[in-house]
Amino acid sequence: MVFPIRINRYLALKGYATRRQADELIEKKCVKINDRLAIVGDIVQEKDVVSVTINRAQKKQYSYFLYFKPRGIITHSPQGEEKEIADILKLKQRVFPVGRLDKDSRGLIVLTDDGRIVERLLSPSRFHEKEYQVKVNKPLTAHFIKNLAQGVQIEDYRTKPAKVTQIGPQEFRIVLTEGKKHQIRRMASSFGYTTSDIFRTRIMNLVIGKLKAGDFREITGLELENFLKSLGLK
Repeated sequence: MVFPIRINRYLALKGYATRRQADELIEKKCVKINDRLAIVGDIVQEKDVVSVTINRAQKKQYSYFLYFKPRGIITHSPQGEEKEIADILKLKQRVFPVGRLDKDSRGLIVLTDDGRIVERLLSPSRFHEKEYQVKVNKPLTAHFIKNLAQGVQIEDYRTKPAKVTQIGPQEFRIVLTEGKKHQIRRMASSFGYTTSDIFRTRIMNLVIGKLKAGDFREITGLELENFLKSLGLK
C-alpha cells in the first residue's frame, strides 16, 4: 500500500469492501480516521489510525460458486448469437465471473458478487496458481517443455516462469500465475504448436473434482475459508 491513499481504496485493499461499498460505509458514519468521522474523498496518511465499525446487519453476505464452463460459451461480452454464462446459468444471486476463459477453452470459473476478490485473484503480482491441461497438434519435445517453463517472449512481454509437466505424447499440464489474453495458445504458437484443447482444472485451492461441463457448485466451509484467507480476506 502506497501512502497517501484515498480512504475508499485503503478500505478496499484492507478487505473491508469494494471502493463503492467503502463510500457507502463512510456515508453511514461507520469509518473514522484518528477518531474523526471520515468523509468520502478523505486521504489516509501512513501514520493515521483508521477504524471501521460494522454491525451484523450492515455486513454484506457474499456468494461464491465454482462453474465448469463448457466450450462455446463466452465468459464476458458476447457478440451476435454467442451465449455468455449469464444466459445459461440461472442463479437467484446476481453474480459475475472473475477472470476469463476464451470461447474454445473449458474448465473452472469463479462466480461471485464479491468485488473485493477481483484484483486479489487476477493480479499477476499476487502469484496465485491456475492449472491447465493442454492438448496440441503434434508430439511434444523436451525442448518445448523446458522453454515453456522458463518463460516465453510474446511480442513485447515475457511470460513468467511456469510449472510444466508432460502427461501424454501431445498433452501437458501447465501451472500459471498470470493470465494474459490467449496466453497458453500464444506460448505454444511461438514454438510452432497449435492447441486443440485447453482445460482449466484448478484455481488456487479450488479444483474441478466431479463437476461436469455446465455444472456448478457453491464454495463453502473450509474450502471457502482457505480460498479467502489466501486472498487476504480472512
